[in-house]
Amino acid sequence: MHRLEGALRSYAWGSRTAIAELRGLPVPTAHPEAELWLGAHPADPARVVTDEGERSLLDLVRTEPERQLGRRSVDTFGERLPFLLKLLAAEEPLSLQAHPSAEQAREGFARENELGIPLGSSIRNYKDDSHKPELVVALSRFDALAGFRDPKRTVELLDAIAVPELQPYAGLIAGQPDSDGLRALFTTWITLPQPVLSALMPRVLEGCVEYLSGAKDGDFVAEVRTALELSEVYPGDAGVLAALLLNRVTLEPGQALYLDAGNLHAYLHGMAVEIMANSDNVLRGGLTPKHVDVPELLRVLDFDSVDIPVLEAEELPGSAERMYVSPAPEFCLTRIDLASNGAVEHRFRTEGPQILLCTAGSVQVACGSERLDVEQGSAVWIAAEDPDVSVTATSDRVQLFNARVGAPIA
Repeated sequence: MHRLEGALRSYAWGSRTAIAELRGLPVPTAHPEAELWLGAHPADPARVVTDEGERSLLDLVRTEPERQLGRRSVDTFGERLPFLLKLLAAEEPLSLQAHPSAEQAREGFARENELGIPLGSSIRNYKDDSHKPELVVALSRFDALAGFRDPKRTVELLDAIAVPELQPYAGLIAGQPDSDGLRALFTTWITLPQPVLSALMPRVLEGCVEYLSGAKDGDFVAEVRTALELSEVYPGDAGVLAALLLNRVTLEPGQALYLDAGNLHAYLHGMAVEIMANSDNVLRGGLTPKHVDVPELLRVLDFDSVDIPVLEAEELPGSAERMYVSPAPEFCLTRIDLASNGAVEHRFRTEGPQILLCTAGSVQVACGSERLDVEQGSAVWIAAEDPDVSVTATSDRVQLFNARVGAPIA
């Protein structure tokens, strides 16, 4: 095993305090810190700390794929780490986005390669040939938009805002309250000519303000307030209208969301642990100054309305470990809670690659004869060839996340 140093990503929507505070570093930081990547993605691999110095995890995996990943992972996913673990801190909303399916990613990546679009180009949609199912677990109160709301409820929301200029658009789903109606309305809004959008948006925002002033306990307070908040950050953006079509979700610490291919979503605010298939493919639909490819987004979007379930970690019998169940074969994420008045030690088998991330307290990690003292905000890389691992709390309260391939070993 080795200590793992993450790759810090600075985006405008990040926080100048959250990630640094978790890692015990001075705040505020010079630049917004949005994500800490703990994985082997070619765009920004983490670094393993060895006696000889630091080494790219990507290079280590490429040099010793079977020793680092194990035969089962290599046979299933090839000579690459199949998952990417992140710390995420959103001070402002992320872009409205969706991710492609595996088939769409392969086709899109090949198509853009044939067109000669450089991987680093700002107009590139596909950075790799993988899909990107993802699971996000809140470390703080975490707000998000996720999936299209039941069209009938959206008609009720648009009626509640009571803006006459919205009624022709509401009619698109009132007369066809299904995925086809949602597709028609979303496509219409996301492609509105700027003069039309500029005339419509102030009226919509006025309706939102009037709704809040007269219905402080109304059914759509959170949705309407979110639209107003988004309009302050992205004035005149069609993504503000699109946000009115989506489920508004709030996670409390420890709760999670799983997002599959085609799910339109945007993280709004908060800090979380995120795990996903090892991909950086994003199709954006607004709320961003970055490249927006509307035709390609429409090609991958799933317009079926869904209630995105809030996931709780499920207890593993006789263990301090709890699992976030998802259908993604590339990853499994568990949470380990240790406390001075309860379980202070936890053991688990090593089969396939694993990353331990400490998000509260401190532990000692034992792997064979090796020992590592791990503080809050630090991570450990455990190779498939390593002996079984145990963690022992060295503070009153400890929280760890364990990222690995597929389902946990029984």
